[in-house]
Amino acid sequence: MAKPGRPGAGKPKKKGASVGTGGHGRKALEGKGPTPKAEDRGWHVAGKRKAAKDRLEAARARHGKGDQKAPARRRPKSSDESELVTGRNSVVEALRTRIPATALYVAARVEMDDRVKEALSLAGKRGIPVLEVMRPELDRMSGPDAVHQGVALKVPPYEYAHPLDLLDRAEARGGAPLLVALDGVTDPRNLGAIIRSVAAFGGHGVIVPQRRSAGVTAAAWKTSAGAATRVPVALASNLTQTLKDLKSRGVFVLGLDGGGSVSLPGLPLATQPLVLVVGSEGDGLSRLVTETCDQVVSIPIDSSTESLNAGIAVSVALYEVAKLRAS
Repeated sequence: MAKPGRPGAGKPKKKGASVGTGGHGRKALEGKGPTPKAEDRGWHVAGKRKAAKDRLEAARARHGKGDQKAPARRRPKSSDESELVTGRNSVVEALRTRIPATALYVAARVEMDDRVKEALSLAGKRGIPVLEVMRPELDRMSGPDAVHQGVALKVPPYEYAHPLDLLDRAEARGGAPLLVALDGVTDPRNLGAIIRSVAAFGGHGVIVPQRRSAGVTAAAWKTSAGAATRVPVALASNLTQTLKDLKSRGVFVLGLDGGGSVSLPGLPLATQPLVLVVGSEGDGLSRLVTETCDQVVSIPIDSSTESLNAGIAVSVALYEVAKLRAS
């Protein structure tokens, strides 16, 4: 009987078994099975670490160095790793210098000034898709700190080379190889400036550590002014070991530091195969890297200036090496 004040309420009648429902209860009790290991889940940190290790092993096998810690070749994994070059001047510059791009985003009802028109024209000539999006969506895509001015260029993830590949390519071109390695330089704009200087002074490539270092991001692409399309960047899983591997191939390792014992002008080793190593402006070269260097070179500067940033230091050193090699 239904209780007073609750029309329609009552005790449900018992039903007999129905076809096809007998396993539901068992499945609910059994659950979904054991939880996959963290390393088997691609989105998990451990899964990403395992994937990186697999790539590292593949690189070792390719170079016949399975028992050494050879640097890994980083390849694009998904479009999620793509970045955006934002701002009208930056986008136009990137398109002019033919930076690889997969899409040009333009805000709806954007003001059509000369820069926007040129960006659209360049994208059309290169076959880059032009996508119109609402301004709030472009704000979200660009991030809170970016000033997109109604345009953004999608840049794919960078494909890094193997450090020993840089040496192989340089030797194949003839002449003394000239490489630059970064030790703790975390500002991508410094990396972009260094790539630009390497291109300007005849260098053959840049080496960055896998950890505690700037990578070839949209900011580095922008600062390099297109030089990143010509100068290969390699990824080293262990910078100290990579420098030792280069030394075993006859390359001299020169560290740049304000307290170096060798002065840059008239550098005796300038005509030899070289890798110039630069540290961060604050910490300089790490201890292990310093111990690996054949020489630590200083750049004479006015006593009122404490130090040069990494980008400027590399530019000055590369200019001096190029001048001595040409003489």
